[in-house]
Amino acid sequence: MGGFETRPQENDKAVLVALVNRDQPEETVIEYLDELAFLAETLGLNVVKSFTQKMDKPDIRSFVGKGKLEEIKTYVIAEEVQVVIFDDDLTPSQLRNLEKDLKVKIYDRSLLILDIFLERAQTAQAKTQVELARSTYLLPRLTRMWTHLERQRGGTGTRGGAGEKEIETDRRMIRNQIAVLKKKLEKIEKQNEVQRKSRGTIVRVALVGYTNVGKSTLMRIMTKADVLAENKLFATVDSTVRKVVIDQIPFLLSDTVGFIRKLPTHLIESFKSTLAEVMESDILLHVVDVSHPGFEDQMATVNQTLVDIGAADKPTILVFNKIDQFKTIDEEMREEMDNPPPTLDELKRTYIAKGEDASVFISAVNKTNIEEFREVLMEKVKKRHFTIFPNYLKDARY
Repeated sequence: MGGFETRPQENDKAVLVALVNRDQPEETVIEYLDELAFLAETLGLNVVKSFTQKMDKPDIRSFVGKGKLEEIKTYVIAEEVQVVIFDDDLTPSQLRNLEKDLKVKIYDRSLLILDIFLERAQTAQAKTQVELARSTYLLPRLTRMWTHLERQRGGTGTRGGAGEKEIETDRRMIRNQIAVLKKKLEKIEKQNEVQRKSRGTIVRVALVGYTNVGKSTLMRIMTKADVLAENKLFATVDSTVRKVVIDQIPFLLSDTVGFIRKLPTHLIESFKSTLAEVMESDILLHVVDVSHPGFEDQMATVNQTLVDIGAADKPTILVFNKIDQFKTIDEEMREEMDNPPPTLDELKRTYIAKGEDASVFISAVNKTNIEEFREVLMEKVKKRHFTIFPNYLKDARY
């Protein structure tokens, strides 16, 4: 991708930075930072420290205040840190100022996610989509630390016009690349549209959910296919579609990219062709990591993303996964707590009683309650299938 693609090395030291305010209280920020650390580790970075500051809004120049910036700088120099990652998006001027002040690689959450996507994309479509999103994001954010010139000279000593000319050269490269990527993506999307139409009227089921909830593991169980499943964020970037036949009823099952809080809006936009598998599906399997303490917030993020792409009104099955990892609290401890967390049985009763969507509680890894899950799924698949093929039982051709 040219001179503007400089990325951190494996095991580079990284520190994290976040703000605490009314919109993000301390408890929420701690959870965000845990997730940010997981993202950084997914990219191969070694997170060594987190910094937080209480501020109503980010400092217009450097995101954090002068005192906190100096504290971060002192630590970065003393510990030879190579990367500083901010949990919110930085403006182009903030990025430039921070790189100038700290003299290390600066990331924000969006760029970190984009680099993970770039590393994990496998198909031509996914690679093109990520490159387009990343190029669009970087265009207004180029600094001298991102150029050929600075990298060739080790990031030292170049002053004045030469560096600025190099930035302008990279900007032209990015603009040209954006144009090329858009044309390439249009061609791929047309090919995919033809493929989707060729699938005819077969029932289509899409796995959706927060990242790292076990969608790919469930996909592998249902299809017995070699689908990547790792305990990492965004193990799946590409959309994978497989044909499944249960009780002589065929349907297509697709696994999609995991959603995440603060997912870059331009990344969602660039992935709409992948998310077309969700938008054009008949049934959604919303997979939830019930063992995660913030699983309901994660569900809300997924539901909002479904609203954003116009897929929120589809028949849905809530698949509460990882019941084997659900932590129960001792009864004596529960009695001492003012507001104890619900037990697994209480959660089951709550979501079954809601009745808005079908609910099933499973462990994909241990294959617990998988048969129950199949039955719930096939009930919906058959209902849709017999709507499409009302005479199927009389004239089965599969």
